[in-house]
Amino acid sequence: MSFKTTAAPCALLIGACLAPAFAHASVAEGPTTVVDSIIVTGRRNAEDPAVVAEARDRLSRTPGAVAVVSAESYADRFAQGFADTLRNVPGVLAQKRYGEESRLSIRGSGIAQGFHQRGVLLAQDGVPFADADGFSDFQGVDALSARYIEVWKGSNTLRFGGAHLGGAINLVTPTGRTARQENLWQLEGGSFGSVRGHAAVARTSGDWDVYAAVTGMKSDGWRDHSEQSQGRLTVNAGRAFGEDREVRLIAQAADIKQDIPGAPTLDQALKTPRMASASALAGDQARDLTVKRLTLQTRWRFNESTLFEGAVWGWEKSLYHPIFQVMDQDSATRGAFGRIDWTGQVAGLRADAFYGFSWRDGEVEALRYVNLKGLPGAKTADARQEASGLDVFAEGRLVVTEQLALVAGGSWGRATRDYADRMNPANDDSIDYDWFSPRLGLLWEAESGAQVFANVTRSVEPPTYGALVQAPLTGFTPVEVQDAWTAEIGTRGRRGPLAWDVTAYRSQIDGEMLNFITGPDIPAATFNADKTIHQGIEAGLDWRLPVEIADGSLLLRQTYNWSDFRFDGDARWGDNRLPVVPEHQYRAELTWRHPSGVFVTPSVEWRISSPYVDYANTMKAPDYALLGLTGGFDIGPNASVYVDARNLTDEGYVGEFSAVTDARTASTAVFFPGEGRSVFVGLRLVY
Repeated sequence: MSFKTTAAPCALLIGACLAPAFAHASVAEGPTTVVDSIIVTGRRNAEDPAVVAEARDRLSRTPGAVAVVSAESYADRFAQGFADTLRNVPGVLAQKRYGEESRLSIRGSGIAQGFHQRGVLLAQDGVPFADADGFSDFQGVDALSARYIEVWKGSNTLRFGGAHLGGAINLVTPTGRTARQENLWQLEGGSFGSVRGHAAVARTSGDWDVYAAVTGMKSDGWRDHSEQSQGRLTVNAGRAFGEDREVRLIAQAADIKQDIPGAPTLDQALKTPRMASASALAGDQARDLTVKRLTLQTRWRFNESTLFEGAVWGWEKSLYHPIFQVMDQDSATRGAFGRIDWTGQVAGLRADAFYGFSWRDGEVEALRYVNLKGLPGAKTADARQEASGLDVFAEGRLVVTEQLALVAGGSWGRATRDYADRMNPANDDSIDYDWFSPRLGLLWEAESGAQVFANVTRSVEPPTYGALVQAPLTGFTPVEVQDAWTAEIGTRGRRGPLAWDVTAYRSQIDGEMLNFITGPDIPAATFNADKTIHQGIEAGLDWRLPVEIADGSLLLRQTYNWSDFRFDGDARWGDNRLPVVPEHQYRAELTWRHPSGVFVTPSVEWRISSPYVDYANTMKAPDYALLGLTGGFDIGPNASVYVDARNLTDEGYVGEFSAVTDARTASTAVFFPGEGRSVFVGLRLVY
């Protein structure tokens, strides 16, 4: 299958550009088709779409672990959320719960977050996709309207001004010049009554360009009471004023309705996995979400050495969320971002630097009611949550030899929380946080393009309102800032038929924010651990096999994660292992692809070790291995068909669960059964 690239590489979006002068852009040796590769190397592949290859080149100049996921990598499967789009990225845990609700964690960030997401800076076109306090509701993201996804793992978020333990994920929207095709029509359907339609158009006219896409989906869901419907709209319009000069307006909207099936016990999850929990049915539990976002951004080159990127943005969100009570929230967030990139010389040596700021401010009107079969009863809470954040950051790099660059930088951050309880003013509270996060690193690159990198970085995360406001406690719960030092060392590159990406890391964390379930269907409570350690190895290996079968090529893709997350001499838990994330996990897929457009990809996802469910380390979730198969073919030059079959053996398993303190005494109705055998078929027309 060939993928058409229209016009020039995309305008570099906020947070996407790194431009040190020492990186190579030579073409890799040999036929190494990695159109769907997530491995970033120091060499460009001639068969990559130009805009994605440029992104890989930029990220390859980072002295830390990074990845780029092109839209091509999931175009031929039923990709619904991060569990589908990021499944081949080493170090990323994106595990589906139901519908589009997933756990998203990088290197154990937000490891025990039982709902929604924190610990990773999630952005779209460089704009944070979170409330001003950092709490993310990422279901509004449309994976089908991303040109590619950047993954900055661990403490490599300085480019965005962030200081998150998990890193950053940035989805880049297509423009009229970088979209894969001018016209796209896609229809998909399959198991669980799932139907999805997607249409996109891309146009250019002189200096103007526009991209517009709409996606609609409906599904009955695999489990009882897990129906969902979605509608999403993306428009990206821009005007160029010469090379590296443009202004762009991006509008996005989403309307999502999701029934919640609840979390059963382990025995129920394995024996009656499709059953909804009694409380989910009694309370007609659901999460209905609408999001509207608007971003005005610019990229403007002042001269050969200086480039400015900036944006102002705002978005509104409405959440109607019947769970143990009915949560009714309206929120508004706005912000601004600016960054200067400079290249030149220092003491006769090549050098480059970037510096800038990121500001956001917002408020949430948080109401809560007694749940009367999904409808609001008596009001139980009425509060206003205001938050702000400011990051000022800079990083410079000095090319001391033709192959070695030294990097130093840091960010200063400030966050505020102001809480007003309209029903009980005694709960009113406020708090401010300030911190500085330094960073040191180096990047060595061989003439072949292979790289070795290392860095040491401090990450700091202040608590969100979900941690500070824990009724019925009065005022803010005394949850402290999470503070960590992370060291990582790794290598990436390509040699002949092999492409690799291997990183070892160790984070020493003070005050890690951990969560545990306090009761059935009640959001988790948050507390600070004393000292914890997150260490591990994340590895990716692509191997173009030196054989052909029926004139088709073979590509073996493998990812492996070793995740050793544990307490460090804790007064209560000693050196116990932290729950949720398995110590060993492996995924592999073998793609046979014929020049005519026919392809077949069997895959295996293997949770090698059984992760603990509780901090006391008394209960484990079973390991499992899942088999999948995708395949497709072209119908002439403009149409193609694909089939995505999952869990071929219909294995009963538990893919995701929430943490508890001690399974011997706490409720263990915290498991989300994995979906059974399913098949989805897609038809795509492009011209």
